[in-house]
Amino acid sequence: MGSKNKLKRFKENEQFKNVIQPDRETVAAGFSLKGNWASHFGNDKPIVLELGCGKGEYTVGLARQSPDKNFIGIDIKGARLWRGAKTALEESLENVAFLRTQIELIDALFAENEVSEIWITFPDPQIKYKRTKHRMTNRDFLDKYRKILIPEGSVHLKTDSEFMHGYTLGLLHGLGLEVVYANHDVYKNEGSPNEVIGIQTFYEKQYLEQGKAITYLQFKI
Repeated sequence: MGSKNKLKRFKENEQFKNVIQPDRETVAAGFSLKGNWASHFGNDKPIVLELGCGKGEYTVGLARQSPDKNFIGIDIKGARLWRGAKTALEESLENVAFLRTQIELIDALFAENEVSEIWITFPDPQIKYKRTKHRMTNRDFLDKYRKILIPEGSVHLKTDSEFMHGYTLGLLHGLGLEVVYANHDVYKNEGSPNEVIGIQTFYEKQYLEQGKAITYLQFKI
């Protein structure tokens, strides 16, 4: 993508009512929507996050499926999430928002018990050992998720990485956490939830064309 296109998208993001872009200083000083996200949506429906949402395809897909919930896609790449934000506006999806920020700040952006579910879709598995601190299901991230989730809240991990699937499953078992659902190939095994197989991102379609299995975990922390 050219720099002109990026600048154009950044400018449009500033005008989009469904895009929130706090800087780190604002977050550190006390983010106004923390504990108050219901005011943004104008209702108190359950809040669902997609972390590392990219172009927002999954966030928008989930919002189409579940108008009884509010969805927030989170990513630091503004030029990417622009696409999801624009689609949501074009389709008048009032239950969608996008938050441009670093995921490690999540517990400064949402209050305790403010989030019902978290989706992590096709994250970078960060296979090298020195990159484990960036792995989105490591213990530090799980602690952050626990802070903001309601007690019965779930985390969903959908990935093409058997490594990420196995690493997370092993960690969950080691910590004694509840695994609600585990599947090593959601398109070959029957009974996969519609929210898992009913939405496919651009990259997911490519993975499937390459013959990669798509794995899925749902767990509670």
